[in-house]
Amino acid sequence: MSSAAAITGALADEQRRRVFAAVQLGAGTLDAVTQATGLTPAQAARALGKLVEVGLIGGGGSLAVDGAVFQRAAREALARPAVTEHDDASPAARKVLNAFVADGRLHTIPTTRAKRLVLLDWLAQGFEPGRRYSEPAVNLMLGQRHADTAALRRYLVDEGFLDRADGQYWRAGGSVEAVDAR
Repeated sequence: MSSAAAITGALADEQRRRVFAAVQLGAGTLDAVTQATGLTPAQAARALGKLVEVGLIGGGGSLAVDGAVFQRAAREALARPAVTEHDDASPAARKVLNAFVADGRLHTIPTTRAKRLVLLDWLAQGFEPGRRYSEPAVNLMLGQRHADTAALRRYLVDEGFLDRADGQYWRAGGSVEAVDAR
């Protein structure tokens, strides 16, 4: 059975999309696919092979799109429990993080101080306690999360998550995980 990820991966290639569209519109043979897509026979065959492998296209004597594959993949994707990147955070922090962070990137900096503190604590987790960072290193780390590194750097220092002196920054605050010493 094809997963939604496998289907998306198969259709991420432009030549495979062209072949898929040609078959969907009625091209039932490799020759018809080649003619409809403008691809060489080798390109069309390679793309078709991947689509057949994933299960999007089937057929014995004639090529056809298997629409049921999409329905099964959608049902399977919806049946999985929703997993977010912030499941380990407290419920209150998770709510803020889910609202402002997607795929590890902060899409906006909240204006509300309480929400901003949650996000600053999340950002501070990327800095190792006891280690010193140059300003370019801090900018690089923060740039992976949001484009406005100057604002984030300023907020982190102003709110006590980072300290700075002589062009060096170090983690000065933020939550830490308790270590079981048993």
